[in-house]
Amino acid sequence: MTWISPYPLLHHVLRLVFSEALWSLSVIAGDRPQVALTFDDGVHPQFTPPLLEVLAAEGVTANFFLLGQQVAAYPELTAQLWQQGHWLGLHGYRHRSFPRFTATELRLELIKTQTLLAQVTGQTPQRFMALRPPNGIMTPRVMTWLKAWGFRVVMWSVVSEDWRSPGIDTVVRRSLEQVHPGAIIVLHDGMIGGQDVAAITAKLIPSLRDRGYDFTSLGLALPPPRALGGQDSAQG
Repeated sequence: MTWISPYPLLHHVLRLVFSEALWSLSVIAGDRPQVALTFDDGVHPQFTPPLLEVLAAEGVTANFFLLGQQVAAYPELTAQLWQQGHWLGLHGYRHRSFPRFTATELRLELIKTQTLLAQVTGQTPQRFMALRPPNGIMTPRVMTWLKAWGFRVVMWSVVSEDWRSPGIDTVVRRSLEQVHPGAIIVLHDGMIGGQDVAAITAKLIPSLRDRGYDFTSLGLALPPPRALGGQDSAQG
């Protein structure tokens, strides 16, 4: 049976509703096309280290949307991500849908995760002003809050449903079927879906290079962050 992803249609609708979010990278004519590899739900003590080994061997800078509870549990592993030059964003403290929070609860949840990342990396909390909502679930009300607090929402344009564990080759194939210049590819290195992430990435990176793609950091695609409350904050 042919796999048909519902996400392209869903993304088309959501991009219209949440146009302020970053769904893909800008494409510059004449340049070698770039994609961003992003990983959600980490860090994980079993799945993240072998993924880092693959990224280091391939010389690829990736992007990690981290859960605060995982940062708190594994600060040294989180610090390793930063020290190896990977870009870090927020995925909430727990993997709880943002619309389930009140504004006060959500803001505290995000500040808590920012503070943890700042402590681990030696940066300021305002360095970490980009986030991806768990499961990509948003509402206009939540987007209004996040914009008012100065956060930038990053979504994705390539999703293979790796969290369903369909198999390494299947995830790679689905990703290649959807990829495009400027794609933001989402994978998972957490408890759900993370068991195959290193092997998937080891196959996906050379396959993308064979198709002419380079890899980039979301830090190059996002404007300098603003502090909570809308105050300007320079990117270090």
